[in-house]
Amino acid sequence: MSVLAAPGLGDTYGSDRPKEVYFSPYAQNGGTTLAVAGNDFSVIASDTRLSEGFSIHSRTNPKTVQLTGNTVLASCGFFGDVLTLVKILKARLKIYEQDHHQKMSTTAISAMLSTMLYHKRFFPYYTDNIVAGLDNEGRGCVYSFDPVGSYERESFRAGGSASSMMQPYLDNRIGHRNNPNPPKGPLTKEQAVKLIKDAFIAATERDIYTGDGVVIHVITKDGIETESFGLRND
Repeated sequence: MSVLAAPGLGDTYGSDRPKEVYFSPYAQNGGTTLAVAGNDFSVIASDTRLSEGFSIHSRTNPKTVQLTGNTVLASCGFFGDVLTLVKILKARLKIYEQDHHQKMSTTAISAMLSTMLYHKRFFPYYTDNIVAGLDNEGRGCVYSFDPVGSYERESFRAGGSASSMMQPYLDNRIGHRNNPNPPKGPLTKEQAVKLIKDAFIAATERDIYTGDGVVIHVITKDGIETESFGLRND
């Protein structure tokens, strides 16, 4: 709340003095997400810190949600909108499965999420979303979204409060931009996981909204493997 003219003794909000009252329906709860796609796998990860300003609400709150056997959503931003978006998304996935007797593909989930975000364009979800999984040919895929539903398929993407630090790192190490000695051969699962761990460790040193731990999901044709490791918690 901000006040243009501070009320003196006896002043009330019914007086003629100008006052400004500010309210925002959104909050920024921090968190960082990251996803990498390989030839036959995808890796998606998030930290576990839920914060607001200089307060930490939870140290064990990952931003990733498994939607199907080969699709994971990472969503951060305003935690209230994240909860609402995930609830509606899961309900629509269940309806699809009951109507069609099969799970929705990663590509179809991304298209559906795009329309859901666009439907709310006049009062958008305050979320940063990334979907990772396998496409219909079994190749790894990563889809990134803006708040009103525009999306694209990418090989790697960082989102959230530390994305401005992580994305240049990924551009150099995976996209080989400004890298005079790029590695030869395709990216492996082990290399992708190591890069993600290094990116989060570095980001935690500079971003107070990222920390405590990281949850990593490795998606292959055999299913989803999940691992976690700790970050600094100060």
